[in-house]
Amino acid sequence: MMNAPSAPILPGATLGVLGGGQLGRMFSHAATRMGYHVAVLDPAESGPAADVSTHHIRCAYDDQQGLAELAALCDAVTTEFENVPAESLRFLQSRVSVSPDPQAVEVAQSRIREKSFFVDNGIPTNHHCLVSSVDQIADAFAQMSGRAVIKTTRLGYDGKGQQVCNDVAEMQSAFESFGAVECLVEDFVAFDAEVSVIIACDFAGNSAVFPLAENQHRNGILDLTIVPARVSDVVAQKAEHIARQVAGALNYVGVLAIEMFVTGDELLVNEIAPRPHNSGHYTMDATNYSQFDLQVLMMCGLPPVDITQHSPVVMLNVLGDLVLHDGFSWQPLLGRNDCRVHVYGKSSARHGRKMAHVNFVGNTVDLLLSEVADYRAGFPQAF
Repeated sequence: MMNAPSAPILPGATLGVLGGGQLGRMFSHAATRMGYHVAVLDPAESGPAADVSTHHIRCAYDDQQGLAELAALCDAVTTEFENVPAESLRFLQSRVSVSPDPQAVEVAQSRIREKSFFVDNGIPTNHHCLVSSVDQIADAFAQMSGRAVIKTTRLGYDGKGQQVCNDVAEMQSAFESFGAVECLVEDFVAFDAEVSVIIACDFAGNSAVFPLAENQHRNGILDLTIVPARVSDVVAQKAEHIARQVAGALNYVGVLAIEMFVTGDELLVNEIAPRPHNSGHYTMDATNYSQFDLQVLMMCGLPPVDITQHSPVVMLNVLGDLVLHDGFSWQPLLGRNDCRVHVYGKSSARHGRKMAHVNFVGNTVDLLLSEVADYRAGFPQAF
């Protein structure tokens, strides 16, 4: 049951966030800039969010004593990732305002629950089915159009727990490599583009939508985000309509990301994230308010603002692969007029780990893409 603040929560109050990663760090930056204090609950000794926040409650996400401490300290609580236990959110919700609602988070925690939500609410998505034993795989593959994607139903992100399969044997092997856990099988979509919408919703049902983002992935991890997205006005309007449809069906409060495949003038929803999203990082430098600003406003019971984009932008994810590359330095990026560098403060780099992002901001997307390509050419093994 959604529990809105009885009155707007204003600067000077303390806001809580479950999770200590880079999304919590950027939330904390936004909140403290507005004059709020931030309490982070995270089991790690230190981390990106805890290092820049007012309070750090170090405990497990299901530790009721720690959760009670967070609730007593804060005027409102949110989360930076969807795999925090829903029961922990419900525990907090009985004591303090929580957004998004635990029920909305639960939908995103399970890929099959997410797909069922799409179907039940008339939201377009690709054909899919559930498999829980190797004996079901041949029939599942036969339902698809010749290629399929098998995904674990829980705890998959950045390409983990999923594989594209061209035949039954390949899918059986993937299923077994995942530990023969329950999996979702989806029809492979030969999309023209991948896009995402970031939408922010308040407790009264009002919403603000950020400009449509075009996303490019490498090895299942977001690589580039391009805004404005290079799609037709028809597609952009449909994407916004679908985003509002999803948020409305969830009775959502907070910042929500909806990822979609573009095929011609049609859209298929791939998945949702009940939090700010990697593909929304461009908002930190190319729009009048960022997704993290809106996360703060929404949880505080304040209304959404009108979003305007003032510059074209290309967001480049910086992974450990680049940071570990011989000759890498932050200095060339920090010395560029067209760059805004956001380093996450992680203690160590490793391959595939998100270490930072860089927003290339300028006059045209084509020019920015050329500048990104020129930069990447200096590190051929890292990209």
